[in-house]
Amino acid sequence: MKKVTLFLLVLSLLAGCQAAPPEDGPRDKTSVTVVMPPTSEPEAGFDPAFGWGAGEHVHEPLIQSTLTVTNPDLTIGYDLATGMEASEDGLTWTVSIRDDAKFTDGTPLTAADAAFTYNTVKTTSSVNDFTMLDYADAVDDTTVVFHMTRPFSIWPYTMAIVGIVPEHTYDPAVYGSNPIGSGRYILKQWDRGQQVILEANPDYYGEPPRMERVVILFMEEDAAFLAVQAGQADLAYTSAAYSDQSVNGYSLLSVQTVDNRGINLPVWNNALTSDPLVRHAINLGLDRQAMIDHVLSGYGTPAYSVCDAMPWWYSAAQVSDNPEQAKNVLDSAGWLPGADGVREKDGVRASLTVHYAAGDSVRQGLAAELANQLRELGIETNIKGVGWDTAYDDALSNPLVWGWGAHTPMELYNIYHTAPNSDSARYSPYSNAAVDDLMEAALACPGLEESYTLWQAAQEEIAKDVPWVWLVNVDHLYWVREGLEIAEQKIHPHGHGWSVVNNVDQWSWT
Repeated sequence: MKKVTLFLLVLSLLAGCQAAPPEDGPRDKTSVTVVMPPTSEPEAGFDPAFGWGAGEHVHEPLIQSTLTVTNPDLTIGYDLATGMEASEDGLTWTVSIRDDAKFTDGTPLTAADAAFTYNTVKTTSSVNDFTMLDYADAVDDTTVVFHMTRPFSIWPYTMAIVGIVPEHTYDPAVYGSNPIGSGRYILKQWDRGQQVILEANPDYYGEPPRMERVVILFMEEDAAFLAVQAGQADLAYTSAAYSDQSVNGYSLLSVQTVDNRGINLPVWNNALTSDPLVRHAINLGLDRQAMIDHVLSGYGTPAYSVCDAMPWWYSAAQVSDNPEQAKNVLDSAGWLPGADGVREKDGVRASLTVHYAAGDSVRQGLAAELANQLRELGIETNIKGVGWDTAYDDALSNPLVWGWGAHTPMELYNIYHTAPNSDSARYSPYSNAAVDDLMEAALACPGLEESYTLWQAAQEEIAKDVPWVWLVNVDHLYWVREGLEIAEQKIHPHGHGWSVVNNVDQWSWT
């Protein structure tokens, strides 16, 4: 009965969206209907000052233009910007912008709008950190200068997620629901809790979007699958739980991600994980591919860092999953099997409780698989589902299954830089002066590309301590209607939502 009711609700919601072609007519090759999870709907609307395009689930804002963009290989490219230069001391960034962009109300976009936007998000945004920015200033109509509080070589990655708003009409009370931008699309309609309709911006300065109309529906996973079965969606998110299904007229698209899952290993507040050799043994002793096969139905990649495959990744952080070697490390560290097979050292029993967010089936499955593998190493392991209201406190002394992954090296900084400068680091809690110095040097580096080697050097040092153990990168899965050509996808960050439509303007029907 529940599925029947849900199916009727899906059909009711989709009525009028015209996602499917008429049975006796051709498909509209300029429109597409996409289904995303309800968590993708921006609560505060489409205002960059309140997190649109930024935050935990980073994506291109579509409605607004950005100064820079990330290329498919996660290097930096230009959108509004035509050039940029950092001062020798790293305390100013001078960005020149194009002179042919205009907002959808017909007014030109100038450097004053860019400066206004950044000065606004600095004081308003609770989603992103803008403490590195002192203020922005428009030198002339096509030049904006960013004055920094400290050197910040990776500033171009921040510029890639901040959509530019018009200074002359911006009102934070209404902008989120009625955004004026200069991007590829215009917000045509927003029915809260149901759908968003985007239409191509006829005055866009770049290549006109191939997809002139984009309908975004927000549905729970079961409803999304029913919509696919009913032929009422062109692309819909799904999970590994549905990967063994087949739907006539659709194929399953798997997108590589840096949407990783891993555990913190408290180095101070836990008698077992405070031993660095235990942490190394856990990292060595896992069969990550088994986790992918058993929990993700094969849709994932082994994770060895928080930035796998990014330009700043230290690939030597990969280890050969080797349970026998892990056992030898534990033996040599004095953690020896007791009568019941559980290891002990100096009267301390090798026992852990791995926490996971209750209600998250993937994290629960990974916790269970992790517990089974650790038991094989002689580490008694239990799992416990907790609410996020208590998870953070519990993680100060116990491993917790986390999710991370972003298109910026700041993800690395936030996790490993000595607390309290980085809030996330307190869950290890990890402190390494050499790592801190290397990451600070990376931020102070005069060039972005040059900074990559310093981020990699920091990871080399981190690998000696193993305060976190990374398990898997979760592939993002989508049902795609036959004939829909999806443009090349970047590696997706954490969050299964808007990233897939970063380049929806380049999609096409065959």
